[in-house]
Amino acid sequence: MPTVQFTANLASQTAAPACKVVGTTVREALNAVFTRHPTLRSYVLDDQGAIRQNVVVFVDGTAITDRQKQADAVRPDSEIFVMQALSGG
Repeated sequence: MPTVQFTANLASQTAAPACKVVGTTVREALNAVFTRHPTLRSYVLDDQGAIRQNVVVFVDGTAITDRQKQADAVRPDSEIFVMQALSGG
């Protein structure tokens, strides 16, 4: 089962524990987390269901390429890491 983890910053905003979930795509894995912790959805996804601009999702250390549909594949042993991107100067 893939593991989804969130940065401490997201975890401080709402319940965001690491979760082992069922899923073969990033979307399936994230939806499984959102089912358990629904308040996380609005921190990660925008109102169109895409990854928010200030959020970056990594699968096994590589940033996902499909921010709209989150169709990037995950393996049963994948680690998915969700973090808020830094911006500004």
